[in-house]
Amino acid sequence: MLPTIAWEGDAIVMVDQRKLPATEKYVTCKTVTVVAKAITTMVIRGAPAIGVCAAMGLALGAARSKATGTRQFAAEFQKNCDLLAATRPTAVNLFWAIEGMKQSFAEGAHAGESVDQLKARLRHTADRIHDDDVASCRAIGRHGAAVVPAEACVLTHCNAGALATAGYGTALGVIRGAVECGKKVAVLADETRPFLQGARLTAWELMKDGIDTTVITDNMAGALMRTGTIDLVVVGADRIAANGDTANKIGTYSVAVLAKAHGIPFYVAAPWSTIDLGTPDGSTIPIEERNAREVTHVGSTQVAPTGARVRNPSFDVTPARYITAIITERGIHRAPFDASLAGQA
Repeated sequence: MLPTIAWEGDAIVMVDQRKLPATEKYVTCKTVTVVAKAITTMVIRGAPAIGVCAAMGLALGAARSKATGTRQFAAEFQKNCDLLAATRPTAVNLFWAIEGMKQSFAEGAHAGESVDQLKARLRHTADRIHDDDVASCRAIGRHGAAVVPAEACVLTHCNAGALATAGYGTALGVIRGAVECGKKVAVLADETRPFLQGARLTAWELMKDGIDTTVITDNMAGALMRTGTIDLVVVGADRIAANGDTANKIGTYSVAVLAKAHGIPFYVAAPWSTIDLGTPDGSTIPIEERNAREVTHVGSTQVAPTGARVRNPSFDVTPARYITAIITERGIHRAPFDASLAGQA
């Protein structure tokens, strides 16, 4: 499996997820501005991966700074924080990682550290955020494996795998964890229009691992639930409110409603950094609206009339009442989520 994001000397290298599965290409980022562009243009995507990328981007920006005094260095650091915070609004991991880097900087500044010491501190903090994300995903996989039957057909939506994290994955971490326990798992991957993360990325990842995977169009899920083909649904998340309402890739809400109607368990898998206890419910989660071209074109091929009006919200919110459980590295959390999540804070 290609690493999602890594250091290469004094630069950040990440696999260009826009090119998969046809081409395995890397993008090298030598400035924090290029890192921000990579997040905005979805070279890298997935809430945990975006958070890790932001932390590494801040460390990169710090390393590249020519500031000789801590006051100038602090001003540059804050400017870089603002730049990265403006890239994508929905994934709370982005803001969580930036706040973690800010806290680390403040601790060093309070201790009177020099510019060089602050640079080293920020690099260490970014590396810890990266490594903690991988460890969290593996713990999610261990906990989540328990909810997967010995033989199961699992439906997933979008890509919540190694490509969406620093490694291993959240929803796909649950699938990987179940397979590693010896369970016989087959996966149905929703294509996930309009960016096709399921068809392009989830199928690519799982096939690399030798896991039985079938791509379906988004509008096939209900029919396959009705025939009894699907045993459970596992998805990732970009932000989970205090009451359990969950923002995830557009189309997740529809899958959750279908699963509820057919009595199929619907699980959300995400690291604790995705839990936003400061947001009481899903009604105030910001939803990113992306470029219309993602809908009107598939690659370079136009599929809608020129001038057609387009909506392209990148995410939707699934109310907590449709969610069977939320799986994090801290365990399996069940309703009422406002109590089970707050109890683990």
